[in-house]
Amino acid sequence: MSNAVLITREPVINKQHKITANRLIVHAASVSQAVEALDSLAEVWPSTHPVFISLYKLVPTPDLLNWIAPANAMVEIPTQSIAHPLTLTLIPQLLAANISLNLTWYQHDTVLPPNVQWRFLIVDAKRQHLPADPPGLSIAWGLTDVPDFRNAIAEGYDGASGWFFLRGVKTDGKLAPSHAQIVRLMNLVRRNAEVREIETVLKQDVALSYKLLRYINSAGFGLMCEIQSFRHAVTILGYEKLNKWLSVLLVSASRDPSAPALMQTAIARGRFMEKIGAAFFDKGELDNLFITGAFSLLHLLLGASLQSALEEMHLPTPIADALITGDGVYAPFLKLAKALESFDDKQLAQLAGELHISPDQVNRAHLEALSFADSLQFG
Repeated sequence: MSNAVLITREPVINKQHKITANRLIVHAASVSQAVEALDSLAEVWPSTHPVFISLYKLVPTPDLLNWIAPANAMVEIPTQSIAHPLTLTLIPQLLAANISLNLTWYQHDTVLPPNVQWRFLIVDAKRQHLPADPPGLSIAWGLTDVPDFRNAIAEGYDGASGWFFLRGVKTDGKLAPSHAQIVRLMNLVRRNAEVREIETVLKQDVALSYKLLRYINSAGFGLMCEIQSFRHAVTILGYEKLNKWLSVLLVSASRDPSAPALMQTAIARGRFMEKIGAAFFDKGELDNLFITGAFSLLHLLLGASLQSALEEMHLPTPIADALITGDGVYAPFLKLAKALESFDDKQLAQLAGELHISPDQVNRAHLEALSFADSLQFG
């Protein structure tokens, strides 16, 4: 896989703790290889939010002009290469092609080419404070945790890029009543309880009913008709699919300020596992793969330990094994999903190789999962 192209990512978070852009890090041996890989993913391209394209360690060259860039794509120009002749040649050509530019690793003393409008600036907040009068919207990078993010916003940053929101969350509590209600519904659905019995529980919380129907009818689900009621959902989908959508409801039940980004990440993990696992498992198990990925951040979303949250749900053994002990048949797929949230393409390549999954399959499932998670409205 030495010449393979692999794509990892990190989210861009706004002041309201929501993911408003996705930063794709393209690991390739050359710009032309990166372009070929990006072009091959046009049909699964995530279109809901802007997409930052980082070529990682490569100098952006005019080869990038061969890419048929989607309208929401933004190309990152690293400060270290901004004076390179090939980059200086490329910048006006990208602007002429209506491709937005972001400046990465901007510093106080960066000498910028004239007449260039930068949309976003990514600043290594570990090494310096926010520069005065930045020539674009400022994005902090390298934050450690959620308190770090709050400090960066207070300092004047417009947002941040990275996975800081996965750290610094207390998980000592137990399930809140609203969460427990959804778990109760999941247990009823899993044992095929009477529709009337499930409807009684749903009617106790109209907001839950509304959110459940909203998710089921979302564009990502691809239904041919609109689901009007829970009874209608049972008729069209069956209990197994409803169990999956109740898991989405549980993931989205947190009211923590950091929850929207966590929710989107959890759903992206689940959808990736569902997509990439389709060649390995029977169709009936794919919903379990989705639930495994979605529940991998449940302890952060619910503020309860994963063990206590899962004990209430009586999940199938492969799901519990993957989440609690990191073992079992689903565990390698969860590790692969987590490896997408990294700059480490070597680890990603190794995990994919152990499963005999090609880089193209990984990239395609990755972007499909991102598109799906972006299509749901969290918060």
